[in-house]
Amino acid sequence: MNRTINYMRNNYLRTVLLNVFLITLTINTLSAQEINSDSFPNVKFDGSLKNKYEYAIDNDMSRFSVRNSRVGVSGNVNHFSGYRVQLELSDEGEFKVLDLSGTIKPAKGLSFTFGQTGIPLFNSYITSPSDMMFANRTFLGKYFISTRDLGLNAKYKFNVGVVPTNLEFGIYNGNAINDPVWKKNLSYGGRIELGNMDGLRFTAKFYDYPNTDSLHYLIYGTDLRYEKNNFKIETEVMKRESKTEFHKDLLSYYIQAAYKIPVKSEYFDYILPAARWDAIDERFDVDGFDVNRLTVGLGFNLAGEIFDSIIRLDYEWYAVNNNMSIFSVNDQMDSDKITLELLLTF
Repeated sequence: MNRTINYMRNNYLRTVLLNVFLITLTINTLSAQEINSDSFPNVKFDGSLKNKYEYAIDNDMSRFSVRNSRVGVSGNVNHFSGYRVQLELSDEGEFKVLDLSGTIKPAKGLSFTFGQTGIPLFNSYITSPSDMMFANRTFLGKYFISTRDLGLNAKYKFNVGVVPTNLEFGIYNGNAINDPVWKKNLSYGGRIELGNMDGLRFTAKFYDYPNTDSLHYLIYGTDLRYEKNNFKIETEVMKRESKTEFHKDLLSYYIQAAYKIPVKSEYFDYILPAARWDAIDERFDVDGFDVNRLTVGLGFNLAGEIFDSIIRLDYEWYAVNNNMSIFSVNDQMDSDKITLELLLTF
């Protein structure tokens, strides 16, 4: 009976939230007036829809899926405070509340974000569907830890000479999203970022995650990226150390690059060839990384005033030296694949 009541309550909440977003979005779309970002309060809507077709070559199986369908709203209440709300309507069939946070900006460059938000560990272009270069995430973006939690995050942006610098530190429940548990030991982490997205950027970060007596991770890593004109290249390495004997350590890295080729076409603004090599390891022996993967892709972008879409065709080649439990959910997880994706963002 309790399970039925909870199921009905969750469905009711999902329906109410979805209707609120759709009604508000419709009103905003029908309005011909542009919202002045200098007036308060203000609001900005965003969303993404990620549809995929996958073919697993090794066992001749395929599937269609709606990988993500996100809607969000953000804005400012006044000149020193703002908010962010984002819902996942379908994450492989599951409804999730992703972001529920408020931000206070008491001084120039300084901000405090309170609520459910991202932890200072991952780059958005590795975990966010609308920013990724490939249909599937890197190993370290998928298998290490949840990208969000409930907590308090502080950021301070300033310049060291001519180098833009960002310091970030956060403290969290340490139990992932949508679960406000009572804890003796909270999770905490920080990041230092030098440079910006245009040109050279370097970051180093760590995250301590004491979840239970049998699950405690210390995660740390560094990344380096360069972007100029139509070319970008990114690389990152991350290690997850288990502080208990119940779980194994993980080590992963990737390097990926893409080049934007502008085209004069009625349908596409540019073509985006991209390549990525990533690997993950838990044995730490002389045989090299347990699983390696090469991904090559070709994207066709159509930009508009409302929607920015990309059609991707990816090929993944796996080299498995040792079988890992994270790939044991089904035989298709570490199979060579061909993926066709349509990503719409607004």
